[in-house]
Amino acid sequence: MRPLPLLPLFLSLFVSLLCALGAGHARAEPHVPSRDDVVVERLPLKAGDRAARELARLRASWRRDPADVDAAVALSMAYIEQAFAEGDPRYVGYAQAVLQRWWQLPDPPAPVRVQRALVLQYDHRFDEALADLEAATREDPDDALAWSWSTAIHLVRGDLDGAGRSCERLAELGADLVGVACRAQIAALTGRAAEAAASLRSAVRAHGDADPALRLWALTRLAETEERRGDAAAAEAAYRDALALQRPDVYLQAAYADFLLDRGRAQEVLALLDGQTRADVLLLRLAIAAKLTGDARRDAYARELAARFDAARARGDSSHQKEESRFVLAVLGQPERALQLALANHRQQKELADARIVLEAAVAARQRAPAEGVLQWMETTGVESPPLHALAARLKAMR
Repeated sequence: MRPLPLLPLFLSLFVSLLCALGAGHARAEPHVPSRDDVVVERLPLKAGDRAARELARLRASWRRDPADVDAAVALSMAYIEQAFAEGDPRYVGYAQAVLQRWWQLPDPPAPVRVQRALVLQYDHRFDEALADLEAATREDPDDALAWSWSTAIHLVRGDLDGAGRSCERLAELGADLVGVACRAQIAALTGRAAEAAASLRSAVRAHGDADPALRLWALTRLAETEERRGDAAAAEAAYRDALALQRPDVYLQAAYADFLLDRGRAQEVLALLDGQTRADVLLLRLAIAAKLTGDARRDAYARELAARFDAARARGDSSHQKEESRFVLAVLGQPERALQLALANHRQQKELADARIVLEAAVAARQRAPAEGVLQWMETTGVESPPLHALAARLKAMR
């Protein structure tokens, strides 16, 4: 049994987050330079950074033999990890470029299939991504990376049965903390948030010496689960423990920013995310916080976000609709347009955040009918979330 990679442990919302990251930065067609001395682009990595050194090492290994599957897969994975850490989707394009010689093959090596699936899901090509992952796990049933991403994509699509099956196989292959956290994540979506939080708390305490990346993931899952059961103090404690690990993580920052915004602490969001405008998901939180506080940068943030969304639309990119819906509702104050964007997004992604923006826009637009599907989903799953249930109650009270 091979060690479980750390990146794919960031299940569920990270898939939709990575899609959202692409709203303002074009992921152009993959380009492999003809010479090693060609500068493709200056990226925000410092020469002394551990990530920069590792990327340089992996690039050098791959360039020595671009047909080496192991070298290509390692570099592709490193680029995708960097996309998560920096919030820059261009790294996904670089990952695809590394895989170009196998990209169109109907039956590439299993590790390449998994990497291709990661790129495909970025473009919301979930069926193709799952097909690659299923083929990879048929060839290698012990491929934890494939099982983890299968779990993640099923969760994004709202397929809890599919997620549960993949999660159980992942739990057999990974560390105890992995299995507990994976199962807890599904439990939290099916009316068992208290049980999920208790098991996560216990696992986090029992695995205090786990890899920091794994602890960050588990603590973030714990924080979100505590939020869903309405324990704000426990949620904030878990968020702060995750932040104290001081690892670059766009998702954690966005999730904690949303926690603060929900509690009227927009000024703290401005401090938390100060200067972090490269990732669209963080710029969105800054724009919302700036509007709520009357910060002088609010108009500049709004213009920049609008330009990024316009650029994405011009490219035919619809992967940003959840974030744009929030922007249109919270910053521009256009509930009807926000509702249309939220519904379009919800047809592809059905997680709690996707449901929430539908309800928020429907309440603001005073239109209950378009949100009936979300209301039915809440009843069917028994999902716990004070904000969702408050919004649902307001919708149901509308005549």
